[in-house]
Amino acid sequence: MHAGQLIFAQLMDFLPRHEFNKCVRRYRGNSRIREFSCFDQFLCMAFAQLTYRESLRDIETCLRAMGAKLYHAGFRGRVARSTLADANERRDWRIYADFAQVLIGMARKLYANDEFGVSLNQTAYAFDSTTIDLCLSLFPWARFRRRKGAVKLHTLIDLRGNIPCFIRISHGKVHDVNALDDLVLEPGAFYIMDRGYVDFARLYTFTQEMAFFVIRGKRNLDFARQAYQSVDKSTGLRSDQKIVLRGPKSAKIYPVALRRITYVDAETNRRFTFLTNNMTLRALTIARLYKCRWQVELFFKWIKQHLRIKAFYGTSQNAVKAQVWIAIAVYVLVAIVKKELKLERSLYEILQILSVALFDCTFRKNPASAGENDLQRKRLFHHAAAAKQYTRWESQGWSAINRQGNGSTGSIGWPPGFMGEVAGGCR
Repeated sequence: MHAGQLIFAQLMDFLPRHEFNKCVRRYRGNSRIREFSCFDQFLCMAFAQLTYRESLRDIETCLRAMGAKLYHAGFRGRVARSTLADANERRDWRIYADFAQVLIGMARKLYANDEFGVSLNQTAYAFDSTTIDLCLSLFPWARFRRRKGAVKLHTLIDLRGNIPCFIRISHGKVHDVNALDDLVLEPGAFYIMDRGYVDFARLYTFTQEMAFFVIRGKRNLDFARQAYQSVDKSTGLRSDQKIVLRGPKSAKIYPVALRRITYVDAETNRRFTFLTNNMTLRALTIARLYKCRWQVELFFKWIKQHLRIKAFYGTSQNAVKAQVWIAIAVYVLVAIVKKELKLERSLYEILQILSVALFDCTFRKNPASAGENDLQRKRLFHHAAAAKQYTRWESQGWSAINRQGNGSTGSIGWPPGFMGEVAGGCR
Protein backbone atom coordinates (compact mmCIF):
# COMPACT_ATOMS: atom_id res chain seq x y z
CA MET A 1 0.00 0.00 0.00
CA HIS A 2 1.33 3.47 -0.90
CA ALA A 3 1.63 5.74 2.15
CA GLY A 4 2.52 9.41 2.02
CA GLN A 5 3.28 11.66 -0.94
CA LEU A 6 6.39 11.46 -3.07
CA ILE A 7 8.72 14.43 -2.88
CA PHE A 8 8.74 14.59 -6.69
CA ALA A 9 4.95 14.91 -6.67
CA GLN A 10 5.09 17.63 -4.01
CA LEU A 11 7.65 19.51 -6.10
CA MET A 12 5.46 19.31 -9.21
CA ASP A 13 2.50 20.62 -7.17
CA PHE A 14 4.13 24.04 -7.39
CA LEU A 15 3.60 24.03 -11.16
CA PRO A 16 0.50 25.89 -12.44
CA ARG A 17 -0.96 22.94 -14.32
CA HIS A 18 -3.72 25.00 -15.96
CA GLU A 19 -1.09 27.31 -17.47
CA PHE A 20 0.80 24.29 -18.81
CA ASN A 21 -2.37 22.98 -20.43
CA LYS A 22 -2.93 26.38 -22.06
CA CYS A 23 0.57 26.24 -23.56
CA VAL A 24 -0.08 22.72 -24.85
CA ARG A 25 -3.38 23.72 -26.47
CA ARG A 26 -1.78 26.78 -28.05
CA TYR A 27 0.58 24.58 -30.10
CA ARG A 28 -1.64 21.45 -30.30
CA GLY A 29 0.94 19.48 -28.37
CA ASN A 30 -1.37 16.59 -27.46
CA SER A 31 -3.00 16.33 -30.88
CA ARG A 32 -3.33 12.66 -31.88
CA ILE A 33 -1.48 11.55 -28.75
CA ARG A 34 -2.84 8.41 -27.10
CA GLU A 35 -0.72 7.80 -24.02
CA PHE A 36 2.50 9.78 -23.56
CA SER A 37 1.31 13.38 -23.11
CA CYS A 38 3.33 16.58 -23.13
CA PHE A 39 3.14 16.67 -19.33
CA ASP A 40 4.59 13.15 -19.18
CA GLN A 41 7.42 14.38 -21.40
CA PHE A 42 7.98 17.36 -19.11
CA LEU A 43 8.04 15.11 -16.03
CA CYS A 44 10.59 12.77 -17.65
CA MET A 45 12.86 15.63 -18.67
CA ALA A 46 12.50 17.34 -15.28
CA PHE A 47 13.43 14.05 -13.59
CA ALA A 48 16.48 13.84 -15.85
CA GLN A 49 17.53 17.38 -14.93
CA LEU A 50 17.06 16.88 -11.20
CA THR A 51 18.86 13.53 -11.04
CA TYR A 52 21.59 14.18 -13.63
CA ARG A 53 20.64 11.37 -16.02
CA GLU A 54 23.14 10.77 -18.83
CA SER A 55 20.97 9.39 -21.65
CA LEU A 56 17.47 8.38 -22.68
CA ARG A 57 18.24 4.78 -21.74
CA ASP A 58 19.34 6.01 -18.32
CA ILE A 59 16.05 7.89 -17.89
CA GLU A 60 14.00 4.87 -18.98
CA THR A 61 15.85 2.42 -16.72
CA CYS A 62 15.60 4.59 -13.62
CA LEU A 63 11.93 5.48 -14.05
CA ARG A 64 10.84 1.93 -14.84
CA ALA A 65 12.60 0.76 -11.70
CA MET A 66 10.20 2.90 -9.66
CA GLY A 67 7.25 0.73 -10.69
CA ALA A 68 3.97 1.76 -9.09
CA LYS A 69 5.48 4.95 -7.71
CA LEU A 70 5.32 6.53 -11.16
CA TYR A 71 1.55 6.91 -10.96
CA HIS A 72 1.80 8.71 -7.62
CA ALA A 73 4.55 10.91 -9.07
CA GLY A 74 2.16 12.14 -11.76
CA PHE A 75 3.13 9.94 -14.73
CA ARG A 76 0.21 8.62 -16.73
CA GLY A 77 1.92 7.30 -19.88
CA ARG A 78 4.32 4.40 -20.21
CA VAL A 79 7.93 5.60 -20.14
CA ALA A 80 9.89 4.25 -23.12
CA ARG A 81 13.13 5.44 -24.64
CA SER A 82 11.81 5.57 -28.20
CA THR A 83 8.63 7.37 -27.15
CA LEU A 84 10.57 10.04 -25.28
CA ALA A 85 12.96 10.45 -28.22
CA ASP A 86 10.05 10.95 -30.60
CA ALA A 87 8.45 13.47 -28.24
CA ASN A 88 11.65 15.51 -28.03
CA GLU A 89 11.99 15.37 -31.79
CA ARG A 90 8.45 16.33 -32.82
CA ARG A 91 6.64 18.24 -30.08
CA ASP A 92 6.97 21.99 -30.41
CA TRP A 93 9.67 23.41 -28.14
CA ARG A 94 7.63 26.60 -27.81
CA ILE A 95 5.29 24.74 -25.42
CA TYR A 96 8.06 24.57 -22.84
CA ALA A 97 9.40 28.03 -23.72
CA ASP A 98 6.01 29.61 -23.02
CA PHE A 99 5.56 27.60 -19.83
CA ALA A 100 9.03 28.62 -18.62
CA GLN A 101 7.99 32.25 -19.15
CA VAL A 102 4.96 31.63 -16.91
CA LEU A 103 7.24 30.31 -14.16
CA ILE A 104 9.61 33.23 -14.68
CA GLY A 105 6.72 35.63 -14.10
CA MET A 106 5.85 33.85 -10.85
CA ALA A 107 9.46 33.87 -9.65
CA ARG A 108 10.01 37.55 -10.44
CA LYS A 109 7.06 38.51 -8.24
CA LEU A 110 8.52 36.49 -5.36
CA TYR A 111 11.98 38.06 -5.69
CA ALA A 112 10.79 41.60 -6.50
CA ASN A 113 11.89 43.02 -3.13
CA ASP A 114 15.25 41.25 -2.87
CA GLU A 115 18.46 43.28 -2.66
CA PHE A 116 21.30 42.77 -5.13
CA GLY A 117 24.11 44.87 -3.69
CA VAL A 118 23.18 48.30 -5.08
CA SER A 119 20.65 50.68 -3.57
CA LEU A 120 18.34 51.19 -6.55
CA ASN A 121 14.58 51.53 -6.83
CA GLN A 122 14.42 50.70 -10.53
CA THR A 123 14.71 47.24 -12.03
CA ALA A 124 18.23 46.25 -13.11
CA TYR A 125 19.03 43.63 -15.74
CA ALA A 126 22.26 42.03 -16.92
CA PHE A 127 22.48 40.88 -20.53
CA ASP A 128 25.04 38.52 -22.04
CA SER A 129 25.39 35.30 -24.01
CA THR A 130 27.16 31.98 -23.64
CA THR A 131 28.17 29.42 -26.25
CA ILE A 132 27.20 25.76 -25.93
CA ASP A 133 29.54 23.53 -27.94
CA LEU A 134 28.04 20.73 -30.05
CA CYS A 135 29.48 17.85 -32.00
CA LEU A 136 29.26 18.80 -35.68
CA SER A 137 28.75 15.22 -36.87
CA LEU A 138 25.69 14.83 -34.59
CA PHE A 139 24.37 18.39 -34.98
CA PRO A 140 25.08 19.32 -38.63
CA TRP A 141 22.50 22.14 -38.52
CA ALA A 142 24.63 24.00 -35.91
CA ARG A 143 27.86 24.51 -37.89
CA PHE A 144 30.00 27.10 -36.10
CA ARG A 145 33.56 26.41 -37.15
CA ARG A 146 35.04 24.09 -39.74
CA ARG A 147 34.96 21.13 -37.35
CA LYS A 148 32.79 22.46 -34.58
CA GLY A 149 29.12 23.11 -33.94
CA ALA A 150 27.58 25.46 -31.40
CA VAL A 151 24.49 27.35 -30.32
CA LYS A 152 24.31 30.56 -28.34
CA LEU A 153 22.17 31.25 -25.30
CA HIS A 154 21.37 34.99 -25.14
CA THR A 155 20.08 35.69 -21.64
CA LEU A 156 18.72 38.68 -19.76
CA ILE A 157 18.57 38.14 -15.98
CA ASP A 158 16.83 40.19 -13.34
CA LEU A 159 19.48 40.99 -10.75
CA ARG A 160 16.87 40.67 -8.00
CA GLY A 161 17.05 36.91 -7.55
CA ASN A 162 19.09 36.17 -10.71
CA ILE A 163 15.94 35.08 -12.53
CA PRO A 164 16.29 34.79 -16.34
CA CYS A 165 13.68 37.05 -17.97
CA PHE A 166 14.57 36.74 -21.64
CA ILE A 167 16.27 33.81 -23.37
CA ARG A 168 16.96 33.39 -27.05
CA ILE A 169 18.63 30.29 -28.48
CA SER A 170 20.40 31.18 -31.72
CA HIS A 171 22.98 29.78 -34.11
CA GLY A 172 26.56 30.05 -32.87
CA LYS A 173 27.47 32.43 -35.69
CA VAL A 174 24.92 35.07 -34.67
CA HIS A 175 26.68 38.11 -33.21
CA ASP A 176 25.71 39.03 -29.66
CA VAL A 177 24.58 42.53 -30.56
CA ASN A 178 21.82 41.21 -32.85
CA ALA A 179 19.96 39.87 -29.80
CA LEU A 180 19.29 43.45 -28.68
CA ASP A 181 16.68 43.66 -31.46
CA ASP A 182 14.54 41.06 -29.68
CA LEU A 183 14.50 42.76 -26.27
CA VAL A 184 11.27 44.38 -25.11
CA LEU A 185 12.63 47.41 -23.28
CA GLU A 186 11.14 48.45 -19.96
CA PRO A 187 11.01 52.25 -19.41
CA GLY A 188 13.07 53.31 -16.40
CA ALA A 189 14.96 50.01 -16.10
CA PHE A 190 18.74 49.64 -16.26
CA TYR A 191 20.35 47.25 -18.76
CA ILE A 192 23.97 46.33 -18.00
CA MET A 193 26.07 44.93 -20.85
CA ASP A 194 29.66 44.26 -21.84
CA ARG A 195 31.39 46.20 -24.62
CA GLY A 196 30.50 43.50 -27.16
CA TYR A 197 27.07 45.18 -27.32
CA VAL A 198 28.36 48.63 -28.31
CA ASP A 199 26.18 49.57 -31.27
CA PHE A 200 25.10 53.19 -31.06
CA ALA A 201 22.14 52.76 -33.39
CA ARG A 202 20.70 50.10 -31.10
CA LEU A 203 21.73 51.96 -27.94
CA TYR A 204 19.86 55.02 -29.17
CA THR A 205 16.73 52.85 -29.13
CA PHE A 206 17.17 52.53 -25.35
CA THR A 207 17.17 56.31 -25.03
CA GLN A 208 14.08 56.64 -27.22
CA GLU A 209 12.26 54.00 -25.13
CA MET A 210 13.19 55.83 -21.88
CA ALA A 211 15.34 52.91 -20.70
CA PHE A 212 18.87 53.25 -19.31
CA PHE A 213 21.96 51.31 -20.33
CA VAL A 214 25.32 50.86 -18.62
CA ILE A 215 27.91 49.50 -20.98
CA ARG A 216 31.67 49.25 -21.04
CA GLY A 217 33.16 51.64 -23.59
CA LYS A 218 35.78 50.87 -26.20
CA ARG A 219 39.21 52.42 -26.15
CA ASN A 220 39.07 53.95 -29.62
CA LEU A 221 35.89 55.93 -28.96
CA ASP A 222 35.93 59.26 -30.79
CA PHE A 223 34.20 61.88 -28.60
CA ALA A 224 34.25 65.48 -27.46
CA ARG A 225 33.85 66.48 -23.82
CA GLN A 226 31.07 68.96 -23.04
CA ALA A 227 31.24 69.06 -19.24
CA TYR A 228 32.66 67.22 -16.26
CA GLN A 229 32.04 66.75 -12.54
CA SER A 230 34.59 66.41 -9.75
CA VAL A 231 34.94 62.90 -8.26
CA ASP A 232 36.33 61.40 -5.07
CA LYS A 233 39.37 59.49 -6.28
CA SER A 234 39.63 57.53 -3.02
CA THR A 235 36.56 55.55 -4.17
CA GLY A 236 38.28 54.45 -7.38
CA LEU A 237 36.60 57.00 -9.65
CA ARG A 238 38.86 58.91 -12.02
CA SER A 239 36.46 60.97 -14.14
CA ASP A 240 32.79 61.73 -14.72
CA GLN A 241 32.23 63.44 -18.07
CA LYS A 242 29.37 64.48 -20.32
CA ILE A 243 30.33 63.79 -23.92
CA VAL A 244 29.01 63.74 -27.46
CA LEU A 245 30.15 61.40 -30.20
CA ARG A 246 32.34 62.94 -32.86
CA GLY A 247 32.63 60.20 -35.47
CA PRO A 248 30.96 60.93 -38.83
CA LYS A 249 28.60 57.94 -38.55
CA SER A 250 28.22 57.55 -34.77
CA ALA A 251 27.33 61.24 -34.34
CA LYS A 252 24.37 60.75 -36.69
CA ILE A 253 23.05 57.51 -35.25
CA TYR A 254 23.45 58.69 -31.62
CA PRO A 255 22.94 62.49 -31.74
CA VAL A 256 22.39 63.15 -28.00
CA ALA A 257 24.84 63.41 -25.10
CA LEU A 258 26.33 60.46 -23.23
CA ARG A 259 27.93 60.10 -19.85
CA ARG A 260 31.46 58.68 -19.66
CA ILE A 261 32.78 57.41 -16.30
CA THR A 262 36.29 56.10 -15.64
CA TYR A 263 36.89 53.79 -12.67
CA VAL A 264 39.93 51.91 -11.36
CA ASP A 265 39.33 48.66 -9.47
CA ALA A 266 41.50 48.65 -6.35
CA GLU A 267 41.68 44.84 -6.21
CA THR A 268 42.89 44.23 -9.77
CA ASN A 269 44.25 47.71 -10.56
CA ARG A 270 42.33 47.60 -13.86
CA ARG A 271 40.84 50.70 -15.45
CA PHE A 272 37.25 50.56 -16.72
CA THR A 273 35.39 53.06 -18.86
CA PHE A 274 31.60 53.05 -18.70
CA LEU A 275 29.07 54.69 -21.00
CA THR A 276 25.51 55.41 -19.89
CA ASN A 277 22.57 57.56 -20.88
CA ASN A 278 21.63 58.20 -17.24
CA MET A 279 22.74 61.66 -16.15
CA THR A 280 21.40 61.71 -12.57
CA LEU A 281 22.66 58.56 -10.82
CA ARG A 282 25.88 58.87 -8.82
CA ALA A 283 29.01 57.86 -10.71
CA LEU A 284 30.01 55.33 -8.05
CA THR A 285 26.57 53.70 -8.29
CA ILE A 286 27.05 53.32 -12.06
CA ALA A 287 30.38 51.57 -11.43
CA ARG A 288 28.81 49.26 -8.86
CA LEU A 289 25.96 48.47 -11.22
CA TYR A 290 28.40 47.30 -13.86
CA LYS A 291 30.11 45.09 -11.29
CA CYS A 292 26.75 43.33 -10.81
CA ARG A 293 26.92 42.28 -14.47
CA TRP A 294 29.09 39.38 -13.29
CA GLN A 295 25.93 37.73 -11.96
CA VAL A 296 24.94 36.69 -15.48
CA GLU A 297 28.33 34.99 -15.91
CA LEU A 298 27.78 33.13 -12.64
CA PHE A 299 24.32 32.12 -13.86
CA PHE A 300 25.82 30.60 -17.02
CA LYS A 301 28.45 28.78 -14.98
CA TRP A 302 25.82 27.47 -12.56
CA ILE A 303 23.41 26.05 -15.13
CA LYS A 304 26.24 24.46 -17.10
CA GLN A 305 27.54 22.73 -13.98
CA HIS A 306 24.29 21.68 -12.36
CA LEU A 307 21.80 21.25 -15.22
CA ARG A 308 21.90 19.15 -18.38
CA ILE A 309 22.43 21.76 -21.12
CA LYS A 310 25.89 20.73 -22.36
CA ALA A 311 24.96 17.16 -23.34
CA PHE A 312 21.67 16.57 -25.10
CA TYR A 313 19.21 13.67 -25.30
CA GLY A 314 18.31 14.46 -28.93
CA THR A 315 20.17 15.81 -31.93
CA SER A 316 17.49 17.87 -33.71
CA GLN A 317 17.09 21.58 -33.29
CA ASN A 318 13.68 21.06 -31.68
CA ALA A 319 15.07 18.55 -29.16
CA VAL A 320 17.92 20.88 -28.17
CA LYS A 321 15.63 23.85 -27.62
CA ALA A 322 13.06 21.79 -25.72
CA GLN A 323 15.75 20.45 -23.38
CA VAL A 324 17.21 23.91 -22.73
CA TRP A 325 13.82 25.43 -21.97
CA ILE A 326 12.85 22.57 -19.65
CA ALA A 327 16.19 23.01 -17.86
CA ILE A 328 15.40 26.72 -17.39
CA ALA A 329 11.92 25.81 -16.14
CA VAL A 330 13.42 23.42 -13.57
CA TYR A 331 15.88 26.11 -12.42
CA VAL A 332 13.08 28.64 -11.96
CA LEU A 333 10.86 26.04 -10.27
CA VAL A 334 13.52 25.32 -7.66
CA ALA A 335 13.96 29.07 -7.14
CA ILE A 336 10.19 29.39 -6.59
CA VAL A 337 10.18 26.52 -4.08
CA LYS A 338 13.14 28.04 -2.23
CA LYS A 339 11.27 31.33 -1.84
CA GLU A 340 7.84 29.87 -1.14
CA LEU A 341 9.14 27.56 1.61
CA LYS A 342 11.60 30.18 2.91
CA LEU A 343 14.50 27.76 2.68
CA GLU A 344 17.92 28.91 3.82
CA ARG A 345 19.78 26.36 1.70
CA SER A 346 21.32 27.40 -1.61
CA LEU A 347 19.90 26.26 -4.94
CA TYR A 348 22.88 23.92 -5.30
CA GLU A 349 22.16 22.24 -1.94
CA ILE A 350 18.47 21.91 -2.77
CA LEU A 351 19.27 20.23 -6.09
CA GLN A 352 21.70 17.85 -4.42
CA ILE A 353 19.09 16.85 -1.84
CA LEU A 354 16.43 16.37 -4.48
CA SER A 355 18.74 14.20 -6.60
CA VAL A 356 18.79 11.48 -3.91
CA ALA A 357 15.31 11.91 -2.42
CA LEU A 358 12.89 12.52 -5.32
CA PHE A 359 11.03 9.23 -4.86
CA ASP A 360 11.09 9.18 -1.09
CA CYS A 361 7.77 9.62 0.69
CA THR A 362 6.61 11.92 3.44
CA PHE A 363 3.63 11.07 5.63
CA ARG A 364 0.64 13.29 5.06
CA LYS A 365 -1.88 12.67 7.82
CA ASN A 366 -5.36 14.06 7.34
CA PRO A 367 -4.82 17.69 8.28
CA ALA A 368 -7.33 19.40 10.52
CA SER A 369 -7.06 22.62 8.55
CA ALA A 370 -5.61 24.10 5.39
CA GLY A 371 -2.93 25.79 7.50
CA GLU A 372 -1.74 22.44 8.82
CA ASN A 373 -1.73 21.10 5.25
CA ASP A 374 0.52 23.97 4.18
CA LEU A 375 2.79 23.32 7.15
CA GLN A 376 3.18 19.66 6.15
CA ARG A 377 3.86 20.73 2.59
CA LYS A 378 6.64 23.07 3.74
CA ARG A 379 8.39 20.20 5.53
CA LEU A 380 9.27 18.79 2.11
CA PHE A 381 12.94 19.70 2.07
CA HIS A 382 13.37 19.07 5.78
CA HIS A 383 12.35 15.47 5.10
CA ALA A 384 14.53 15.32 2.00
CA ALA A 385 17.57 16.55 3.91
CA ALA A 386 16.96 13.90 6.55
CA ALA A 387 16.70 11.23 3.86
CA LYS A 388 20.03 12.32 2.41
CA GLN A 389 21.60 12.11 5.89
CA TYR A 390 20.13 8.63 6.28
CA THR A 391 21.82 7.39 3.10
CA ARG A 392 25.16 8.44 4.54
CA TRP A 393 24.51 6.60 7.80
CA GLU A 394 23.17 3.46 6.14
CA SER A 395 26.66 2.41 5.07
CA GLN A 396 27.85 2.75 8.69
CA GLY A 397 25.28 0.36 10.13
CA TRP A 398 22.16 0.78 12.24
CA SER A 399 24.18 1.41 15.36
CA ALA A 400 25.10 4.86 14.05
CA ILE A 401 21.43 5.76 13.83
CA ASN A 402 20.38 4.36 17.19
CA ARG A 403 23.41 5.46 19.17
CA GLN A 404 21.20 7.74 21.29
CA GLY A 405 19.13 4.80 22.49
CA ASN A 406 15.97 2.99 21.48
CA GLY A 407 14.52 4.91 18.56
CA SER A 408 16.02 8.25 19.59
CA THR A 409 16.81 10.62 16.76
CA GLY A 410 19.33 12.75 18.67
CA SER A 411 19.75 16.32 17.49
CA ILE A 412 19.02 15.69 13.82
CA GLY A 413 15.48 17.02 14.16
CA TRP A 414 13.72 14.37 12.10
CA PRO A 415 9.90 14.65 12.08
CA PRO A 416 8.01 12.09 14.18
CA GLY A 417 7.48 8.85 12.29
CA PHE A 418 9.82 9.77 9.49
CA MET A 419 12.58 7.43 10.75
CA GLY A 420 10.37 4.42 10.28
CA GLU A 421 9.26 5.59 6.88
CA VAL A 422 12.77 6.10 5.55
CA ALA A 423 13.92 2.79 7.01
CA GLY A 424 10.95 0.89 5.69
CA GLY A 425 10.47 2.66 2.40
CA CYS A 426 7.16 3.53 0.78
CA ARG A 427 4.87 0.55 0.76
